[in-house]
Amino acid sequence: MVSEKPVVIFSKSSCCMCHTIKTLFSDFGVNPNVHELDEIPRGKEIEQALARLGCSPAVPAVFIGGELVGGANEVMSLHLNRSLIPMLKSVGALWL
Repeated sequence: MVSEKPVVIFSKSSCCMCHTIKTLFSDFGVNPNVHELDEIPRGKEIEQALARLGCSPAVPAVFIGGELVGGANEVMSLHLNRSLIPMLKSVGALWL
């Protein structure tokens, strides 16, 4: 699942931080593959697997280039230190 697209986000439709992260990527023009865990059959199982990977909370969980970047704090830190856009460019998610 994490290698389907350059950017994959595991989310819940009711999560405000998930919405914020999805909006950030959308504003950049990135089209991530989003899996809403509260809307898919194996969502609970995937959420538990994300927790085992160290995601706390389990959502949002962002993968860039097939690698776990982390949750909202990690993504926002990358954005604020100007590392996020180069990372997105390097995996072909952004062509600016």
